[in-house]
Amino acid sequence: MNGLRPGATLRLAALAVCALLLLPAQLVAMRLGPRHGATIPRLFHRLTCRCLGVHRRVRGTPPPPGAAGLIVASHVSWLDIAVIGALRPLSFVAKSEVAGWPVIGFLAKLQRTVFIDRMRRGATADVAAEMGARLAAGESIVLFAEGTTGDGTRILPLRSSLLGAAHEALGKSEGRDIPVYPLTITYTGFHGLAGGRAERTALAWYGDEDLAPHLKAVLDAGTIDVELVWGAPIAMGARTSRKEATRLAEAAIRQARRDAVTGRQGA
Repeated sequence: MNGLRPGATLRLAALAVCALLLLPAQLVAMRLGPRHGATIPRLFHRLTCRCLGVHRRVRGTPPPPGAAGLIVASHVSWLDIAVIGALRPLSFVAKSEVAGWPVIGFLAKLQRTVFIDRMRRGATADVAAEMGARLAAGESIVLFAEGTTGDGTRILPLRSSLLGAAHEALGKSEGRDIPVYPLTITYTGFHGLAGGRAERTALAWYGDEDLAPHLKAVLDAGTIDVELVWGAPIAMGARTSRKEATRLAEAAIRQARRDAVTGRQGA
């Protein structure tokens, strides 16, 4: 990547070395079973945050250790994957195009990402069945319910279709609720200094922006501050429909984003 500062070049090289060292171990772990393959991706994401200079601040109450649940998160950048993945063992739902991306697609498969082909009829049902099986097995699944990345300030309307599909696949058939955990990601500034809309937009990866220039900007930025806020869990099921669960999750995410960009600290 041309034009990188020396420090950024060293961080990128360190990340590449970490990936090469962890790759064989992850391939072996995946052969042993899903639970064995969850630890190394978390370590890789933590190393990614360290190499890219990401400083995470977490508020709210996360799901209990080992608890299964559907994590409904806001989406700002490709960097969200490392920021969330560093928190706990989990897997993601992603659009099918990601599977074909160089390097990133391969890494996503190593984390057992669930891919959805939005152009194919019946894709939601297939993904819902996979999500239901994972949730029933005690795993955590991350869903970016906005459907795309935003500009770092606004929250786009959440889509309820996959939340409902997951409930159909697991909750309805077994008469049980699915815990839904809202999670808000906000990139607040650099080097401990709060930024404004311009700084948040600079860290967002959205629209038609190419990955390489954005990766270069992240590497050159130095320390990046990000705030993650867990909202109160929502029991989606008999008493709370998927539309109501989506509304509650969206309200929690919007409030946490407002608090982050205005400098207020929520409960």
